[in-house]
Amino acid sequence: MRTRTLGLSLTGLVVAVVYLIPVYWMVATSLKETGDVFNTPPDLVPKPPTLAAYRDAVFGDSAVLQGIWSSTIITIPTLLLTLALAVPAAYGLARFSLRVNGVVMLLMLAAQMLPTISIALPMFAIFSDYGLVDTYAGLIIANTSLALPFAVVMLRPYMLAIPQDLMDAGLLDGCTGFRAFRKIGLPLVQPGLIMVATLTFVMTWGEFVFGLTLATSDAIQPITVVLNRFVAQFGTQWTNLMAVSTVIAIPIIVIFVLLQKYVVAGISEGGIKD
Repeated sequence: MRTRTLGLSLTGLVVAVVYLIPVYWMVATSLKETGDVFNTPPDLVPKPPTLAAYRDAVFGDSAVLQGIWSSTIITIPTLLLTLALAVPAAYGLARFSLRVNGVVMLLMLAAQMLPTISIALPMFAIFSDYGLVDTYAGLIIANTSLALPFAVVMLRPYMLAIPQDLMDAGLLDGCTGFRAFRKIGLPLVQPGLIMVATLTFVMTWGEFVFGLTLATSDAIQPITVVLNRFVAQFGTQWTNLMAVSTVIAIPIIVIFVLLQKYVVAGISEGGIKD
């Protein structure tokens, strides 16, 4: 048994190292001089490390700072709007046996399989009619439409697991249906809410196609689109590109480190409950 546990631990360690190698290479490249990027053999450790790329491409480039600000403005409202819509939708699909429930779930699963670009182009035409192109509101709506089916599908198993007896007890104590759900149901599905909120944040923060299609001005474009500027026609600015990429990855890494146990537990429990 101990041998098997040790083998699984070593396998997990190897997989983690393989996944972390690109992350290390991204950070190491961001700390190199521009002329050292293509050294042969490559320098595994920057010699000497320099923060020049961060100084020039992150703190010295107003377009990058504006892109980070735009991504923040887009991501947080998208997260809140997705949860506000997904929670009642998932609860309704779990609690009320309607004939259309199966069709709705099937459509939501199908929506997750569509390429983002196939959604972005019709959205551009629709948003143009309503003045939503190149606005934060348009990008928030677009990202919410992408995250909402995922959130509903992931939350529904948690809503199914809420004991109906507890909800009935709350109603007998004088609670309204909404109050019983808020006081009894929501605390029970907290791991699922945290998991969905975390993954929605990651999806929205790293979204590129909507930002490229629906944001036409520098003041609105998210940081993922601004990052593309470092890939120029006559060469890629590798150190600057990696410095900005590292800064973009920091919020995701921090959130996963802080909420790791909730995300893992949420995914595991959701799979079991479904």
